[in-house]
This record gives sequence, C-alpha cells and structure tokens, in this order.
Amino acid sequence: MAEANVICRCEEVEIDEIRKWIAEGYTEFNELKRLLRVGMGPCQGRGCRDIILKELSKATGTPINEISLGTIRPPVKPIKIALFAEED
Repeated sequence: MAEANVICRCEEVEIDEIRKWIAEGYTEFNELKRLLRVGMGPCQGRGCRDIILKELSKATGTPINEISLGTIRPPVKPIKIALFAEED
C-alpha cells in the first residue's frame, strides 16, 4: 500500500486530491480552501499554503508571486481564550 502524501495535516488533505481539483479548474487558493478546508486548520495555512501555491503555479504556468495567497482571517495564530478573559 502506497504511503499518503498529506499536504494539509490539519485537515488531512493529500496532494493527489489537491491536484485533482486544480485539474478540474479550481486554480485559486481560496477556491481550494472552500472545497477542501486547506488553510483553515489550527496552523492557518502555515504548513500547507506554500506547497499548494507551488502546485497552482506549476499547473497554471503563473509565477508564484502573481498567485493570490488567499484570504487570511484573524486570528492568524491560535491564541488562548484565557487571554481575553484576564482581569486588569
């Protein structure tokens, strides 16, 4: 049995699935994010975004610096809820 190539560890998305959807015409990070939840886990895409952008670049022939990074919504880094509840 072949070992899976998981790209988004937070959502357990494999490279083959990402490539399949890119081939179907989903060529923007935000589109893949909505379909597969990549970049929406606890790491907020810090683990998978660069790899996915490289795949998009390779598939579309667009330089990486011209591909949108997608929408990044706060909190960019996970924070403890207790920080909001601290008293002065």
